[in-house]
Amino acid sequence: MASIQGTRRPKGIRGTRSRGIALHAVLIVGLLLSAFPFYWAVIMSTRSSTEIFSYPPKLLPGSQFLQNARHLFENVDFFGSMFNSLLVATSVTFLVLLFDSLAAFVFAKFDFPGRKVLFALLMVIFMVPGQLAAIPQFVIMAKIGWIGSMTSLIVPAAANAFGIFWMRQYMRGAIHDELLDASRIDGAGFLRQWWSVALPVVRPGLAFLGIFTFMGQWNDYAWPLIALTNPDNVTLQVALSQLNGSHGTTDYGMVMTGALLALIPLLIVFAIGAKQIIGDLGKGAIR
Repeated sequence: MASIQGTRRPKGIRGTRSRGIALHAVLIVGLLLSAFPFYWAVIMSTRSSTEIFSYPPKLLPGSQFLQNARHLFENVDFFGSMFNSLLVATSVTFLVLLFDSLAAFVFAKFDFPGRKVLFALLMVIFMVPGQLAAIPQFVIMAKIGWIGSMTSLIVPAAANAFGIFWMRQYMRGAIHDELLDASRIDGAGFLRQWWSVALPVVRPGLAFLGIFTFMGQWNDYAWPLIALTNPDNVTLQVALSQLNGSHGTTDYGMVMTGALLALIPLLIVFAIGAKQIIGDLGKGAIR
């Protein structure tokens, strides 16, 4: 009897294990619900339009993917449009990380006249919907002569209020004043402090901002549709929108194939950025 009682687990341990199992079950269900739209996109990209609308719905991949891809490449310049989107998204992401981190570093760690007023103005800009700026932005781009070129997409998006606000909040907590004081004693100027002290510490924040910016530019549709009057410069989202046929003749299998292929760069960028975030947070926890 004594040996049997000794093998029993305490109630607290059993309760903790039960809560852990329930939590893992909830997370698994959430994962399945989140992954189902991607799985359904794969299913539709391998089926014809007739099979997509059939009942009961077919839940296994079909054999029409190569045919849908061939129709996709015949109807739009898919790879040319993808290159345009990559050029715009990569350029904007680089410029946003550069300018926003510089501005955030100034707001977070330097005191200068009018700092609070400028930051309040930045917050006002942050709260203004971007759609309100479409018309004046178009007028400015037209007067400069950039309408129809990639420059009209890259330059207006080179810095944004959200990125400055995000990096400023991150830098205030991540960069200690003692580090900056030590770098000043060593003779480091502003750019040296930003490059050698600030950026290595805030890499997780930069990784998040890079993912957020790249995804936003990659999925942007309204402004490229307005600004890119040259058909050779259209981005991928605008090109895919041209697949919607008139009089109800849309080939949904072809459309879903294009949407699925357009997800690949996003998944690659997210995987790289998420690995950077997790790795740097782990190093910080060890330190």
